[in-house]
Amino acid sequence: MRTDDNEERIALFLDYENLAIGARQDLGMTRFDFGPIARAMAERGRVVYRRAYADWSGFDEDRRHLTRHQVELIEIPQRMGTSRKNSADIKMVVDALELAFERDYVTTIVICTGDSDFTPLVQKLRELNRRVIGIGVRDSTSKLLPPACDEFLYYDSLEGVEASIAASRAPKATRAVDADDDAPAESPPLEELVISTLAGMQGSSDDVRASTLKRAITRIDPTFNEADHGFRGFTELLRHLAERKVVELSGPKRDPEVDLVTGDGPAQAAFDLLVAVVADKAGKKGAALSGLKTEITRRDDGFNERALGYGGFLQFCKAAAARDLVSMAWDDARGDYLLSPAG
Repeated sequence: MRTDDNEERIALFLDYENLAIGARQDLGMTRFDFGPIARAMAERGRVVYRRAYADWSGFDEDRRHLTRHQVELIEIPQRMGTSRKNSADIKMVVDALELAFERDYVTTIVICTGDSDFTPLVQKLRELNRRVIGIGVRDSTSKLLPPACDEFLYYDSLEGVEASIAASRAPKATRAVDADDDAPAESPPLEELVISTLAGMQGSSDDVRASTLKRAITRIDPTFNEADHGFRGFTELLRHLAERKVVELSGPKRDPEVDLVTGDGPAQAAFDLLVAVVADKAGKKGAALSGLKTEITRRDDGFNERALGYGGFLQFCKAAAARDLVSMAWDDARGDYLLSPAG
């Protein structure tokens, strides 16, 4: 059953070995980052249950990272003469079905895996009137699983994954020290937090009210308080952003509907800057994506695609291509996207 405010109550199950191996082999990540999943779910509702299944003897660093995200670790030890993988799968299936029968308040169950063996579980959960979201690494996800779900998210496309992949590929000397996991998470700038959360919510909901936007923001950052930024209320903060053409407000004054700006504003200025940089750098073959952001931030050190509602720079460039502002094509020889002026 749903709560009075129609807020989703989410239960999250992770087939951790499947995700970690897929992220390492297909994305080149040294360690699976749970943060993007946590954020994507916080945008959709309140996560009340988080469990990850694995033989944790092979994931020492991951255990600390997941514990920091309040994930309960279910140990599936490897035993002689048994299949560890099947043991983990069976335990996860039993727990998911038990929760569906015993926790009526849970409206959405998230199955994080790319394994097609979980397809019957997904189908049964939907029979039990639970909305099912699947999450998996694109190249290691079976083609049978996504169509069985109400919604399927590729981990590769979640906000924050792009930065984690880049950090994994950076030289060891420049990587953040692992001990940073124990340090308090640094809050993103106010504008980025509001816009990126709004953009994420609009991906799964038609209308976003100020009240629901604030609830999502506080799920992402429980320390958030608009008073810390000089505003007497959240609506006042949104009106400030609307005056700067960062968001658009409509409807009742007390709880207006919030939308991303579609006309002139910071996003349009950023697109214009991208077009100018591409025109200068393209040459005969086009400008490589990998060097564009450096040049853009050199010209405008305030550029931040996440503050415009985009999960990463690649998504921002794809948005420009979809608007016919630039042309964008993959180049096998370069192993990168090449951008050229439109037309």
